[in-house]
Amino acid sequence: MSVHTSTLGGERHRFASLAQLLAAASPERSGDRLAGLAAESARQRVAARWALAEVPLTTFLTEPLIPYESDDVTRLILDTHDTAAFAPVAGMTVGEFREWLLAADGPALTAVAPGLTPEMVAAVSKLMGNADLVAVARKVRVVTAFRSTIGLPGRLATRLQPNHPTDDPAGVAAALLDGLLLGSGDAVIGINPATDSPKAVRDLLDLLDGVIQRYAIPTQSCVLCHVTTSVDLMERGAPVDLVFQSIAGTQAANASFGVTLGLLDEAYEAALTLERGTVGRNVMYFETGQGSALSADAHHGVDQQTVEARAYAVARRYDPLLVNTVVGFIGPEYLYDGRQILRAALEDHFCGKLLGLPMGLDICYTNHADADDDDVATMLTMLGVAGASFVICTPGGDDIMLNYQSASYHDALYLREVLGLRPAPEFEAWLATMGLLDEGGGIREVGAHALTEIAGRELAA
Repeated sequence: MSVHTSTLGGERHRFASLAQLLAAASPERSGDRLAGLAAESARQRVAARWALAEVPLTTFLTEPLIPYESDDVTRLILDTHDTAAFAPVAGMTVGEFREWLLAADGPALTAVAPGLTPEMVAAVSKLMGNADLVAVARKVRVVTAFRSTIGLPGRLATRLQPNHPTDDPAGVAAALLDGLLLGSGDAVIGINPATDSPKAVRDLLDLLDGVIQRYAIPTQSCVLCHVTTSVDLMERGAPVDLVFQSIAGTQAANASFGVTLGLLDEAYEAALTLERGTVGRNVMYFETGQGSALSADAHHGVDQQTVEARAYAVARRYDPLLVNTVVGFIGPEYLYDGRQILRAALEDHFCGKLLGLPMGLDICYTNHADADDDDVATMLTMLGVAGASFVICTPGGDDIMLNYQSASYHDALYLREVLGLRPAPEFEAWLATMGLLDEGGGIREVGAHALTEIAGRELAA
């Protein structure tokens, strides 16, 4: 284990391990402070960044932050490392890698992705300003497909999230209709169920599948139940499009979710055999979030952003359709305010894209965090510029089941309009067929009377 030192203003700073150096170099956030890992001062943070810039990238291959013998995520990272893809940057330090990323074009970033480890991309992100994170991430395009194609240039997809506190079909249907009329749902129509019971999940799957099939909507559904429930329902013939699971960056944190890599392997293979996609075979959907490993006391003394990046190695194994960080959902204990949530959002998106993932975000905050809707607008705009594959949208920006604030269907329309972005191509064609696009390609306004009439017919059906 190497010791890292840096002298700043005549004061010598010593970092006893690579994990300690990474934590001290991280931007301020409440989770690292809670874990006792944060830099003691701004001066120490700057000193850590100077020292981190001199660390060779190869060090992350020879000094695992979490022991190889005791952690299957570490084994996954190192055993699947692509040395040929790594070759163009293999001789660089973290600081030199930063300069290379800022100068490289999109194809070069795509080619090097299999050779990068989560620790490498987390390390370089700590040396980058917010604008750097945006500039590099927007150059990377990760295209995936199932019934719609996600991640194409000039496109922004959305997850339509019609949650209901009791999984009431009428309430779900109303929120679903609202989202579709506002052009949302091309990434996925995804429901967080109020209960993980197989019957409740099956009822929701049948509801969503019925709407998709009835109106020939080129999208996919997902009820965000535990992976074991999805496997059971697939065996029973349920209409499962995407298999969902929350994942984290250590074996112990995944165990707290009741998940192993072997279980994810089983679910992935089962979903592929269903062959429900029409334009692609990406069948997995993963959610992550900074602080989940710390909340499970499974972070092994590693800072929360680096542990978060390690979760992306798990996701990468399964070639997912969608990956999103629920960036402000865990609470102010881990990301205290709008500034910290924004920084985490940009970091997560940057790291995921560099590792070759189709990254989206739930741009959100809990009501006890020091954040508001203006923070959502700022994050939404910056992530749109950064090239996020999709964002999550809720009715009015308020999830009445999970009790947190997120982006709304109207927020997605704002972002598409100001940045000149369009829905997924298959979904856009469907919107046109349904008469929901105006002459300029925007969403046609539907009057309150027409909305009520359509909703009444759907709920009666």
